[in-house]
Amino acid sequence: MTQALSPAELYQRLETLETRLVYQEHWLDTLDNAVAQQERRLEKLEHISALMRERLRDQHQNPSNHDSTTTLRPEDDVPPHY
Repeated sequence: MTQALSPAELYQRLETLETRLVYQEHWLDTLDNAVAQQERRLEKLEHISALMRERLRDQHQNPSNHDSTTTLRPEDDVPPHY
């Protein structure tokens, strides 16, 4: 039960398919860029997390680090409401 399509109908169907393909390629590129950006952010966050774990481990291993000869950094200062 296949009906023969006119050249104009075939052209219209081909144009519709090409248009859909272009949109799909655009969305794939957009998604690829988003995934790549998220991967870079995740790598940064993992690096920060590793640095924080290392710093916390160092603080726990050397509790005497906070004597009078050590200079405290602003990020080490606990706000008064804690």
